[in-house]
Amino acid sequence: MNQIKSKLFSGLMLLNFMVVAVSCQRGPQDPGTEFMPDMYRSPSYETYAPNALFADSSSARLPVAGTIPRDYTFFHYPPSNDGYAAAGNDLKNPFEANATNTAEGKRLYTNFCMHCHGETGGGDGSLIATGKFPPPPAYATGVSSRGGNMRDLTDGKIFHTITYGVNLMGAHASQLNHEERWKIVMYVHQLGKAGGAINTAASDSTGAPKDSTVALK
Repeated sequence: MNQIKSKLFSGLMLLNFMVVAVSCQRGPQDPGTEFMPDMYRSPSYETYAPNALFADSSSARLPVAGTIPRDYTFFHYPPSNDGYAAAGNDLKNPFEANATNTAEGKRLYTNFCMHCHGETGGGDGSLIATGKFPPPPAYATGVSSRGGNMRDLTDGKIFHTITYGVNLMGAHASQLNHEERWKIVMYVHQLGKAGGAINTAASDSTGAPKDSTVALK
């Protein structure tokens, strides 16, 4: 009886040793055998792959209605002529018109505006040169479609236009945040005043906007 127990014990020890030896032979990237992997390893979908879990079969989901992006800044002026006029009366550029901010405004203008408005703001950008679109009014000599000379437009009116767009110009609020739009406003003023010759020297800072929700961090 003792011999049988001894043999069983020896057999179990040998089996354990074999299991351990085989386990140690796997590479470091081998996860081994997984039992019920769906319980803890959820399958993922490619961003635009069909997804049967939703009625529209789309894996790319829109944010919940009313979702506000982190650090979002509200603009309490409607996309109307009244909102345009109110923004023009109320808002002042909160950033100092110095060389650094003007240079950033030029960079943003080059990326987002120059293809229509032209390098010097003359309404002769590369897109206009194709002849498929009418030129926008020049900043230095043109007249706004909403009245007044372009060079006399206030900070708030330009900011409102960049935010919502006007005529063939689309809204840019989704591409440019508040700070970036204000810096473009600064550069547009420079183009209008100089007729294309930009003065990047530091100047007096403008006042803060009356609408405190437009203030930036």
